[in-house]
Amino acid sequence: MTARHTLDRPALAPLWRAVHDRLSSGRPVATITLDGLGEDTREALADLLGLDRLPGTRTTLNLDRLDRALRESLDTDVRTVVQTIRGPLGNRTATREQANADRSALWQWLMTHPMVTAQPALADWTATVKANGLIGGSAATTRTVLTQALTVLAALPADGQPLPDFAANILGSAHALDDNTRLSGLVLRALAALHDTTPPASAAQRRALWAQAGIADDALSSTVLTAGLRPGGDGPVAACLRAYSTAGHATHLTLAQLRNPGELGWRNRTVHVFENPSIIALALRRFGAQCPPLVCTSGWPNSAVTLLLRQLAAAGAPLRYHGDFDGEGIRIAAHVIAATGAEPWRMSTTDYQGALPSHGDNPPVGRVTEAPWDPDLATALHQHEAAVHEEHTAATLMNALAHHVHTVAGQGSNDA
Repeated sequence: MTARHTLDRPALAPLWRAVHDRLSSGRPVATITLDGLGEDTREALADLLGLDRLPGTRTTLNLDRLDRALRESLDTDVRTVVQTIRGPLGNRTATREQANADRSALWQWLMTHPMVTAQPALADWTATVKANGLIGGSAATTRTVLTQALTVLAALPADGQPLPDFAANILGSAHALDDNTRLSGLVLRALAALHDTTPPASAAQRRALWAQAGIADDALSSTVLTAGLRPGGDGPVAACLRAYSTAGHATHLTLAQLRNPGELGWRNRTVHVFENPSIIALALRRFGAQCPPLVCTSGWPNSAVTLLLRQLAAAGAPLRYHGDFDGEGIRIAAHVIAATGAEPWRMSTTDYQGALPSHGDNPPVGRVTEAPWDPDLATALHQHEAAVHEEHTAATLMNALAHHVHTVAGQGSNDA
């Protein structure tokens, strides 16, 4: 093999290797230390530098002296020689600084992502992701995988699709969320954080958590409780809803009905959304056939709930959400708001403080995360350490609904 340079000789290989490594540090270099030198290398160094005696097996060379020797003998410099023999010089300092900047930018992007800021319960998840470090040691790879995970979370809860179908629709690959993949694990840990449960450790637990997120729900058993909905369409679902509302009854819509309802003709009247079925029962008792449009999430919304709320929002109906004042209730509210575009209704710090019981044993608030719509609410919950369940505010809610019904009647608006 032809040498690339007249000084590209085995005896000088330790020298060029050490010089290339030090100059690639990206820092100023004044000396080079060589250790464990054989006699042939020591002789070659003495010849190259014009020394009157051999250097020791461990020796420190002045880089300026080496540079002068090369200029005098070959009219070249040390950088040119070492790059010809060993290849381009690197800059480890700049590479390290860029890697640190990329890593900082990645975590800042994650912490401020709309999905994370909209649902502060994900803060623990993001902290765990950051603590686990970069995937494959790469900020770019990590961002790609996290982008996929956040895309999945934004699309949940699903409308009861099987997991492969959901993955194909959202990510373009039916196997993207297969069991035990890195991406699947990230999403499931995020869902566990949202639901305040431990990450699933078995296949059965993973299936159960996916089901809570609307994956592979039974289209007949996934239902949503409603009252007072009066769509104007001629389809069978619209006709049934009008009939039940006229009779002052609630009804459950199945996911299957919402997927294939016929003509609905949703109208754009405000729809109040509650967390607990007891509020729907109280509203029907008070308003009967005059009950305003109501939807119940029954805790965490399933596929049918989310699909109905999204249909209503798409038709222009304003959604107003109310739920429990405790840790779980705040997380559910944040989830509904992020998933459907609903607005919080009577869910402020002032509402909470006004509803606090003056005496008695108060139920615990549980794990509290930030409320995106009111930065003081989490602080108030921590301060009082008392939950206020939706049923406790029922009288206030019914009076507010009565005022709303009266206002709408005076305006002559149609029901949703």
